[in-house]
Amino acid sequence: MDQDVESPVAIHQPKLPKQARDDLPRHISRDRTKRKIQRYVRKDGKCNVHHGNVRETYRYLTDIFTTLVDLKWRFNLLIFVMVYTVTWLFFGMIWWLIAYIRGDMDHIEDPSWTPCVTNLNGFVSAFLFSIETETTIGYGYRVITDKCPEGIILLLIQSVLGSIVNAFMVGCMFVKISQPKKRAETLVFSTHAVISMRDGKLCLMFRVGDLRNSHIVEASIRAKLIKSKQTSEGEFIPLNQTDINVGYYTGDDRLFLVSPLIISHEINQQSPFWEISKAQLPKEELEIVVILEGMVEATGMTCQARSSYITSEILWGYRFTPVLTLEDGFYEVDYNSFHETYETSTPSLSAKELAELANRAELPLSWSVSSKLNQHAELETEEEEKNPEEQTERNGDVANLENESKV
Repeated sequence: MDQDVESPVAIHQPKLPKQARDDLPRHISRDRTKRKIQRYVRKDGKCNVHHGNVRETYRYLTDIFTTLVDLKWRFNLLIFVMVYTVTWLFFGMIWWLIAYIRGDMDHIEDPSWTPCVTNLNGFVSAFLFSIETETTIGYGYRVITDKCPEGIILLLIQSVLGSIVNAFMVGCMFVKISQPKKRAETLVFSTHAVISMRDGKLCLMFRVGDLRNSHIVEASIRAKLIKSKQTSEGEFIPLNQTDINVGYYTGDDRLFLVSPLIISHEINQQSPFWEISKAQLPKEELEIVVILEGMVEATGMTCQARSSYITSEILWGYRFTPVLTLEDGFYEVDYNSFHETYETSTPSLSAKELAELANRAELPLSWSVSSKLNQHAELETEEEEKNPEEQTERNGDVANLENESKV
């Protein structure tokens, strides 16, 4: 009998030139084949976190409305049908019990008998009368009479509870349908992030866009670095979250998302990428989570779209291909090139090393004055060594003048 057997995943290495294969450290190449970075947030924006051993499950029931909205569609529809069916069956059973206790079943053909509900001759007819009462369907065949006070009280109770059930379930379905999660499906992120020079500074960049003509109002962008760390006291913090500045202090994080925008993070001393170079980047186990928030223009509800980039999805020395062109009277966005990048000349050093090189390049300018003074002092010593006789004559004249002053 055939059995399902897990086969090892074959990872195909890219074809590299022989010199590149020789220069690549063997331990690094082996680590990259064995190591697999586990995502914290998937590319579609769903968080890859499962909650286990939750003992306080009663908290889900205290917020039953949100619990129902968060359920999957198949469970939501099942609960929707079950709630209505159970209430119809419950009140139908009570209508049948009232008719049975009053003896209406024994006087079905008696024209002198006034039943609680006319034309109610069994459980099926009681169930149909319950549906007509709760859904306010008036067929006019089964009608409650004024000789049944318990039936009148039950009619009031069912009408009130039926309205509450309708409001709760219809509201739940409306919120489920109008959830802004589907609006986030038309907010796209570039498949890769890039690192290149911009205005003489090393920057980390990614691109965002909106596929709809209706815009996201008050759109804002945030970025988080997910990386484990160990404190100076020895405490290990798994999946530590660090803010990545994408224009918070300058207001560049507030977006007017009409056309695709390139979000830039300047790698400076406050950046977590300050000391990371091109060679060191593949060795880092990190993940960049980007969050785009805003209000849907059509409904006014808050919408959030998420994506993430791991080290293998960060391209060093690349830029994004332009997608915006000017046509006859309007701008056109070509989304076929939204994810495309092209290679550009970018130093492989880290931002810290580039800053140190820039400082060293400026040092000779500050040393020029002192070097000239040193050269002038050396020339004076050389002249004194060439003319020792003149120096002695000057010393003798000074001695004679001192003797004459003493006399």
